Amino acid sequence: MQRLRELPGLLRQTTHNLSAQQLDTPYREGGWTTRQIVHHLADSHINSFARFKLALTEDRPTIKTYDQDKWAQGSDAQLGIDASLDILTGIHKKLTRLTENMSEAEWNRKLHHPEMKADLTINDLAALYAWHGKHHLTQIIDLKTTMGW
Repeated sequence: MQRLRELPGLLRQTTHNLSAQQLDTPYREGGWTTRQIVHHLADSHINSFARFKLALTEDRPTIKTYDQDKWAQGSDAQLGIDASLDILTGIHKKLTRLTENMSEAEWNRKLHHPEMKADLTINDLAALYAWHGKHHLTQIIDLKTTMGW
């Protein structure tokens, strides 16, 4: 949860003062731009919060999946990144608060992920989204290093 708590601030710090051209530079050939990555993180972590809540309030719910590549192509992915940074800040505050006093039994509540064809616990979800945020943050940091920004 510490990684999830820190992600919005680290992402904001890492993208601070990037120009529009820099935000629209893909991290690798054929890859997403920094702008798309930031918007993707907001989209994904909005879904994560819903998944946490579903697992806490329903008996082994099957989650709704989505095509992240199509979401990354939406017109909202062309906005400035502040909206998505603000969303991440809010979602992560809510997620942190939600999980602060959870019992061991609650951490072990399950949901079904149809793409993975597996049941995941809330603990699994927390680890997955902590990795996810770090993974994309590292892509942006590596791009900045490679480009000398």
